[in-house]
Amino acid sequence: MTQSAETISLSELLQQAEAQIETLSVHQVESIRKHEDTLLVDIRDIRELWREGTIENAYHAPRGMLEFWIAQDSPYTKKQFQDDKQFVFYCAAGSRSALAGAIAKRLGLKRVAHMAGGFKAWTEAGLATVEKERK
Repeated sequence: MTQSAETISLSELLQQAEAQIETLSVHQVESIRKHEDTLLVDIRDIRELWREGTIENAYHAPRGMLEFWIAQDSPYTKKQFQDDKQFVFYCAAGSRSALAGAIAKRLGLKRVAHMAGGFKAWTEAGLATVEKERK
């Protein structure tokens, strides 16, 4: 397999993603999460939510479906991503959410951020979580 001139490391990819979006601390997220114009987006796998819980009122958008749910030309577009809101993505530790935020911005979301340290940092800060009910 040959590598193209555009091949980069994961570390470089994450740095590029973080340069494109805002990074918020868990305390910044806590202070804005209930604002009407803010949507927290939990991109972790559903099994992670069942096992560890989530942040109250966060919208679950599994990482594997995110592009399809955001893109306006997708048959799977979700209304939640068509509103003019501040979208704050989070994952377990902050890497997947940085990549997701950068993609979301490329797909047209204007106000995009991710939570530094992810859900792990949220729980380590002692902030409230809720159980995710199995359907």
